[in-house]
Amino acid sequence: MTEEFHRIRRLPPYVFAEVNKAKAAARTAGEDIIDLGMGNPDSAPPEHVIKKLTETLTNPRVHGYSVSRGIPGLRRAMADYYERRFNVSLNPETEVIATLGSKEGLANLAAAITSPGDTILVPNPSYPIHQFGFIIAGASVRSIPATPDENMLRALERAVRHSVPKPTALIVNFPSNPTAYVANLDFYKELVAFARREEIWILSDLAYSEIYFNENEPPPSLLAVPGAKDIAVEFTSMSKTYSMAGWRMGFAVGNPKLIQALTRIKSYLDYGAFTPIQVASVAALNGPQDYVTDIRAMYKERRDVLLRGLNAAGWHVPSPAGSMFAWGAIPEQFAEMGSVAFSKLLLKEAGVAVAPGLGFGEHGEGFVRIGLVENTQRLRQATRAIKSFMNRHGAGASKSELLGAASS
Repeated sequence: MTEEFHRIRRLPPYVFAEVNKAKAAARTAGEDIIDLGMGNPDSAPPEHVIKKLTETLTNPRVHGYSVSRGIPGLRRAMADYYERRFNVSLNPETEVIATLGSKEGLANLAAAITSPGDTILVPNPSYPIHQFGFIIAGASVRSIPATPDENMLRALERAVRHSVPKPTALIVNFPSNPTAYVANLDFYKELVAFARREEIWILSDLAYSEIYFNENEPPPSLLAVPGAKDIAVEFTSMSKTYSMAGWRMGFAVGNPKLIQALTRIKSYLDYGAFTPIQVASVAALNGPQDYVTDIRAMYKERRDVLLRGLNAAGWHVPSPAGSMFAWGAIPEQFAEMGSVAFSKLLLKEAGVAVAPGLGFGEHGEGFVRIGLVENTQRLRQATRAIKSFMNRHGAGASKSELLGAASS
């Protein structure tokens, strides 16, 4: 009875655990930690959404079981959002389902469509559930480049030729967590043409659709490509757009066969989100959208403050075009440490927590993800601390000295 359970054996040690443990210990000791390692919004949802939630709570009929695929008004509201935002028409009865956040939807769809031994194509680095949802379901994962360009398209062609069995599904996520890459519609057209030709499902994670910084080029939906609904579903979320992460409200939309598969498996597993949350989510989607514009401006300001401070410290991180993250290579003098040891050292000596890139896949090694999840004052404080930290460890510091400092 000591042998580990089969599916648990397929999950590697949690890469973020060491940094999280060090973060918790520092806080227990009374240290001020600026946590840029989590993707947790720090703003409150719109006032009218909270008001609708509290109003609905007083109705005694809303406290029973809900419907796992979402109340009709919520599915209509999501279909209307897609029509307004992406010019994509959806049937709320057959092409929309509410999920408990996009993460739950992705994992349950993976379970619904996967047979043991299936090959799934997943960008690397990528958000962990993109690969581990399928690994838990019994699939094998083949990594492809995370960039929305010819490198990914060529890798997809090679994967079809050389994978046994032939891949059955492909995950994409733009704007990306963690890399912040953004795809355009021309790229999606090539992706859809490839998937239709090879009869491969596409699961698109569009959770960061409303956090972008080029007002002239909002991130498109893959479903805007003609014929995409033949082979694709797309996941969205209320978490980042309306700062409703803890409410766990998301959606899957697109191909009716995939939506039906997810609907069926969810009917066995849950009763759906708490009805007042669904009603309040309708108010968010159908109500005034000034809040979304303001949130986007807030993240843009934070991005600019963070990057100015990091550049001044000598750490040059690319400016993200979207998402609530910056993705940067470890500064040169720390590169040999690896992302986990560097993150621990930064936490210990600068009081700043970041997410080690290794946690997003082996090709994330050498990078860290930095969240725009603190106000500008705290971000300035963080970059000043990082500058002092980097000045203490000049280019001449050896790997052994740095590792010693991180572990002491």
